[in-house]
Amino acid sequence: MEKDDQFSFIPYRGIHYPKAEMLQRSREFYQFMNKRRTVREFSDKPIPEEIIENILLTASTAPSGAHKQPWTFCVVTDPALKKAIREAAEKEEYENYHGRMSEEWIEDLKPFGTDWKKPFLETAPYLIVIFKKAYDLVNGEKRKNYYVSESVGLAAGFLLTAIHYAGLIALTHTPSPMNFLQEILKRPENERPFLLIPVGYPADEAEVPNIERKVLERFVVYYRGEKK
Repeated sequence: MEKDDQFSFIPYRGIHYPKAEMLQRSREFYQFMNKRRTVREFSDKPIPEEIIENILLTASTAPSGAHKQPWTFCVVTDPALKKAIREAAEKEEYENYHGRMSEEWIEDLKPFGTDWKKPFLETAPYLIVIFKKAYDLVNGEKRKNYYVSESVGLAAGFLLTAIHYAGLIALTHTPSPMNFLQEILKRPENERPFLLIPVGYPADEAEVPNIERKVLERFVVYYRGEKK
């Protein structure tokens, strides 16, 4: 790769493990991540803000198009704002469950026991609202961002992984439409709501649906060349 001399580069030193340790680490990490579940019943138990900050820093390590990092993470703990978000989300969700969503969609949601009521938006100690930046504003001028949805989606994945690693739970809530989040949080015109994620501890009596993930053979296709 030809490098432009006006930009600096630094040596990269990767992390190297013996093959046996790599296999063990990959297996253990899968087993740990396979315990991650989407939970809708939250405790209001407080969480030290430093933990949330470390989780957000982890999310910020995600790759992004041209390293533009086209995301803003809004952290909401103000009870009044959480209440406003819940009321607006429930208004949209009520419309979804009473006419917007197809019968097939509603049928597919039945195993999860969901409805238009979203009390977790007030119960969870933190709401993390991810906004994607369609473009940057630099001194009032528009600057293009690249692969915005892909970049922000990757950051959201890192965020969920870090939340689970810290021993907390999360829910990827996507009320549609989500424009109310931009209005309530007074975000600039170049930002669009992407995900609304309550974060906290599970309620003492929390339950999750008894469902299973697809086995490897159902979602992976190998294209192996001939062995030499």
